Amino acid sequence: MKCRHCATELTRRILDLGTAPPSNAYLGADALDAPETYFPLRLMLCEACWLVQTEDFAGREALFTKDYAYFSAFSSSWLEHSKRYVEAMVARFGLNARSMVAEVAANDGYLLQYMRDAGIPCYGIEPTASTAAAARGRDIEIVERFFGVGLSDELAAAGRQADLIAANNVLAHVPDINDFVGGFARLLKPAGVATFEFPHLCELMANSQFDTVYHEHYSYLSLTAVVQIFAAGGLSVFDVEKLPTHGGSLRVFAQRAGGAYEKTAAVTALLNEERALGVATAGYYTPLQAGAERVRDDLLRFLIDARRDGLKVAAYGAAAKGNTLMNFAGVRSDLVRYVVDRNPAKVWRFMPGSRIPIVDEDRLLKDRPDMILILPWNLRHEVTAQLAYARDWGARFAVAVPQLQLA
Repeated sequence: MKCRHCATELTRRILDLGTAPPSNAYLGADALDAPETYFPLRLMLCEACWLVQTEDFAGREALFTKDYAYFSAFSSSWLEHSKRYVEAMVARFGLNARSMVAEVAANDGYLLQYMRDAGIPCYGIEPTASTAAAARGRDIEIVERFFGVGLSDELAAAGRQADLIAANNVLAHVPDINDFVGGFARLLKPAGVATFEFPHLCELMANSQFDTVYHEHYSYLSLTAVVQIFAAGGLSVFDVEKLPTHGGSLRVFAQRAGGAYEKTAAVTALLNEERALGVATAGYYTPLQAGAERVRDDLLRFLIDARRDGLKVAAYGAAAKGNTLMNFAGVRSDLVRYVVDRNPAKVWRFMPGSRIPIVDEDRLLKDRPDMILILPWNLRHEVTAQLAYARDWGARFAVAVPQLQLA
C-alpha cells in the first residue's frame, strides 16, 4: 500500500485490531442468519509525510451507504457546539445576507440550521441519502454527492463559491484526501475561509483512543501532516484551535494559498508542540498497540467479573467507536445484554460483528441494569446527566477508554 497523500510505500504498521465489519453497518433482524463482511482493521504510518492511515480494504461506497445511520443532531452537546461555531464564524468573518456558506458533509443539517436561522444563505454537500433527507426535512438545500475537485468545479461554474466552507469531522473520512482538499481551493471565493474539525492524533496517542479507529476513518491527523496536505492542495493554514469535542479535536482555519490572513502564533506553537512530542518519529507510535490491548483486557476482566457476580450490564450509545471496542474485545450479548440508543435509525437493529441488540431507552426503566457501559466516552457527562434516574435503583456508569472508570 502507498500513502494516500504522498504515495510513499508504507511499511510500518502501528496498530492491528484484527478484523471487523464496517462500524456503521448495523444489522436488521433478517440479516442475523446471514454472514457479515469483515475487513482487516490496521493502521499504517507514512514515514515521509507522517500521515497515519488505515490499510485500504473497503471503498467509500461500501461504507457510506444510502441507509447510513449516523445522525449528528441526536447529541445535544454537539448541537450546542455547532450553534457556538456559527455564532463565532459570523462574528469573526462578518457573514451576512450577502454571504454564501457551504458545509461539506452536512449530515442531517445539524449545523446549517443555525446558519439559516441567522439569515445567511447556505447549502450542504452530503453523499448519504438517509442524512441528506433529514437535512432537507430541516429546509436545508443539499447537493447529494461526494465532494472533490470535480464537484467543486461544477459548483464554482454555477456561481456557488463560498465565503465560508465548514468541514466538521469529515477530513478523516475521505479515501482520496488530495482530491478532497483540492476541492476547497476551487470552491472558496478568493478571500474565503475553510474550517476543518477533526480528532487530534496526539489525543489518540496520549489516551489510547484506539476505538476511534474504524474503516470509515481513513486518516488520523496531526497538524504536522495537515499543513503539508493542505499546501499540496492549494490551501494555507493560518489559525488553529484546540477543542474538547470527540475526546480532543483541532479546528483548523485555511485559505487559498497566498491569502490575506496572517498565520497566527497558535499554528507555530502547535507544530512545535507536536515536534516535541515526536509526531515526526516512528518511535512515538510504538505504545499504541499495547495501550489498545490494555483497554481490551481491563474491559473483559470487568465484564467477566460482573457476570460472575450476577450483575446485569447494559451499554449506552450504539456508536461506531463502541463497535470497534466490542469487536476488538470479543464482547457479545452474554457480557453486555443490549445497547440503548436514541437514534431511531439504529433502534431494533443489531451491532455489527457483536450482534448485540440495540433497544430504546424504555428498556433501561424496565430492566434496571446494575451497570451501564457508556460506549461514546466523549459524551460521558452528557449521558450520565441524561440517565441520572438510573442511580435511583443503584446503577453505576462505566467507561473503558482511556481507562476503565466507574462512577
